Amino acid sequence: MSSEARLYTFSPETKDALRKFRLGTSRAKDPQAVIYEVNKQTLEIAQSEGEEGPTVYSKIQDLQEDLPEHSPRYILLSYPLTLPSGRLSVPYVLIYYLPETCNAELRMLYAGARELMRNTAEAGRVLEIESAEELDEIESKLGVSSS
Repeated sequence: MSSEARLYTFSPETKDALRKFRLGTSRAKDPQAVIYEVNKQTLEIAQSEGEEGPTVYSKIQDLQEDLPEHSPRYILLSYPLTLPSGRLSVPYVLIYYLPETCNAELRMLYAGARELMRNTAEAGRVLEIESAEELDEIESKLGVSSS
């Protein structure tokens, strides 16, 4: 067992939610995203809660508005794309949001759990961004290329 798996935890409910989100978004017609955070005291990784509880975002603008300016987050994103061949692709990625203005302690906390989060969520790959505005170029970051 890796040291990350002993240090950071996921509740059974969180693991179940991660699986349901991954399976439920594989055929989505619109982008679907959820935000996860690490609890500094317990080191548990869980979905961020807004005023109305956990949120599934279908608009990139709403997601951008809810990202904190000075704290890292993990974003799971399922983003439907039409490939140049005309085929539909729905990449499932982990976005590692790491603002330049966050402190070193938070940087280390989130860096330590990044691969564990990716593996637990079964994300295809990890994209790193430093500002919420970078989500505007998500299609180019996902690397839409003709193949």
